[in-house]
Amino acid sequence: MKRRGLFYLQISITSLTALFMIVPVLLSMLAGVTQNYFVGLRSGLTLKWVAQVWQMYADTFWLSLLIALSCLALTVVIGVPAAWGLLKSPSRWAARIEECLMLPVALPGLATALGIILLYGQFSSLRDSWLFILIGHVLFTLPFMIRPVLAVMQAIQLPRLEEAAASLGAGFWHRFFTVVVPNCRNGILAGAFMVITLSVGEFNITWMLHTPLTKTLPVGLADSYASMRLEVGSAYTLIFILMILPLLLLLNACNHWLERQTRRQQREEQA
Repeated sequence: MKRRGLFYLQISITSLTALFMIVPVLLSMLAGVTQNYFVGLRSGLTLKWVAQVWQMYADTFWLSLLIALSCLALTVVIGVPAAWGLLKSPSRWAARIEECLMLPVALPGLATALGIILLYGQFSSLRDSWLFILIGHVLFTLPFMIRPVLAVMQAIQLPRLEEAAASLGAGFWHRFFTVVVPNCRNGILAGAFMVITLSVGEFNITWMLHTPLTKTLPVGLADSYASMRLEVGSAYTLIFILMILPLLLLLNACNHWLERQTRRQQREEQA
């Protein structure tokens, strides 16, 4: 009886937490397909607000997707070697470097963006480009790629695997692409999950770095809520969620596929 009561208590707490997180999002999405939010569902459902948002802000959708994917590619290219370097560094230095890497996360995004403007704002061609926003996103999301990759490297005792490969004659680059990267793929996927979600939804840094021609989804969302009808802003939220969900589901599917491949390889090795 006690176990059953504890089970129902856990289910209740989990359900309430899920409702607390999901219900506001669902209500916001529902407002975007309602004729008049203040009247409610009695006013009828419509997609005209979604069509209006897409007509006005479609460019922000594609720009956000471009920046998020570019940010992911750069954080993988920079983050995996950086994590590898931290693994090989003396523990004292590695800890200090990790602390420095977390500074862009600890500082307010506006302060980080101001620093980027002071450093790179003098280059007018860069300042007017979406690459300017990309710099801020990479700076902000890079720690979220390095940390999970480094954690996986430490968990699997990567230096021993490298030593074994080196003893068989594998060179530096051969070890990196055939030993380091394949064994860190779970950490890379975990980091990719964080990088994509953070880049798509990042507002503070983007708001300081954007121009009227380089608005991203979060900036357009803020503009729509500030200057349009509530239904328009909610329709924008609906488009935002419809964009991020397929990316997250794709990453999750890749993670499950890699886990199945790993289990299959382990069974084959045991056999």
